[in-house]
Amino acid sequence: MDEIGFLGVRQLAALYRARKLSPVEVAQAVLARIEAVEPRVNAMMRTTPEHALAAARRSEAVFRNGGTPRLLEGIPFTIKDLQHTAGIQTDFASAATQGSVPDVDAPVVTRLYAAGGMIMGKTTSAGEWGWKGVSEARISGITHNPWGRGLNAGASSSGAGVAAAVGYGPLHQGGDGAGSIRMPAHFSGVYGLKPTHGRVPNWPMSNNDLATHIGPLTRTVEDAALMLQATAGPHVWDYTSLESPPQDYAGQLGAGSMKGRRIAYTRDLGHARVDPEVAEAVERAVQAFAEMGAEIEEVSPAWGRLGPELARFFWPATFTGRLSLLEEFGPRLDPGFVAMLEYARHFTAGQFMEMRTRRFAYVQAIHEFMEGYDFLLSPAVSVAAFPAERLQPAHWPQHPWDWLMWAEFSYPFNWSGNPAASVPCGFTPAGLPVGLQIVGRRFDDLGVLQASAAFEAARPWAHRRPPLA
Repeated sequence: MDEIGFLGVRQLAALYRARKLSPVEVAQAVLARIEAVEPRVNAMMRTTPEHALAAARRSEAVFRNGGTPRLLEGIPFTIKDLQHTAGIQTDFASAATQGSVPDVDAPVVTRLYAAGGMIMGKTTSAGEWGWKGVSEARISGITHNPWGRGLNAGASSSGAGVAAAVGYGPLHQGGDGAGSIRMPAHFSGVYGLKPTHGRVPNWPMSNNDLATHIGPLTRTVEDAALMLQATAGPHVWDYTSLESPPQDYAGQLGAGSMKGRRIAYTRDLGHARVDPEVAEAVERAVQAFAEMGAEIEEVSPAWGRLGPELARFFWPATFTGRLSLLEEFGPRLDPGFVAMLEYARHFTAGQFMEMRTRRFAYVQAIHEFMEGYDFLLSPAVSVAAFPAERLQPAHWPQHPWDWLMWAEFSYPFNWSGNPAASVPCGFTPAGLPVGLQIVGRRFDDLGVLQASAAFEAARPWAHRRPPLA
């Protein structure tokens, strides 16, 4: 029964059709696995057995009565605790909003239900409204890296990444405002896709100035492709959502040969510090693309070194709408979050507009650069997992709130809206996962999935099980 939570979407569907397994049995098995493993990892804010079993019974009737199964009929999924779920408590990782019960589902939730999915529960998020990249929040404690208890599992979609790694079913929803899908994928050794901005509708609209993306965290590329197919497409609640309907992403995964593809590879974006053990794993992964026939060009893009100043302005600015909470909730909030708000307290509208103009030019430079390449490869994150009670590894410079220093590779593509994935590409000598980032041209989500699938076939990873699983 423990193996059921590690089965992929296609495997489960085949077992349902063959009457060898039922959706109710799967829901029960995954809920039992969550109960058994949770004390070791703390990936779930809460489970939703009533919702899961009700959906499972509906899906079971479809297979029993010879109906037409939907894309995700009887497939378990989880939702990040920053996403609205009607009738299910959503705390938004903050004491200021703890106990909230939304009365409406976010579009991504509605679409997973409509595709036949079964919600297992809400996964943990890191810090108030997902402000940091470390898997710890005052209201939920540490979400443990599945490859080492007490270590950072990445954030803010921390629970989603861990849930994928330890077999809580195949599909887990994440949100990415500065790397919050790709960082958990890197640290937990799973696949994470940040689609093109607007591919999956995001509601409520984020204060992150059109930089937040919704996407999947899964054990395999195919499962991510199926989840994207179920959730993509325009929605009137998100005026930035793309009008184009979803493609058959999973059906086209094998059509993306890497032979002759022009691929840029950057070790450091011209400025980023990277630990040697991470750099070595990424360099070996880049070689795999060369072996598949791609043309690799090492680059140091001029726009890269302009990012840090912009990031240290816009990330704090994103959260200044919460300044009014300091008086009432200050002692109950993350000290790093409070320090970041205090830093940004005196930003002016004039500064914001000036920096925004500079950021638009930065984004334009990224798109002009990508016109010359099919993909850009880089480390997903600069470090392997470190103790989750820290914002930075002990051997890195220390700062009261700046965790971005080890995540310089992710936020540029939040601003530019490009699709970007973190693909498991190896382990450090200590046995901790490392992720390779694959960035595509804007709108080329299929291309990123195909490149990811090609690498997955060349260097398989989904069979690896973390010790805390």
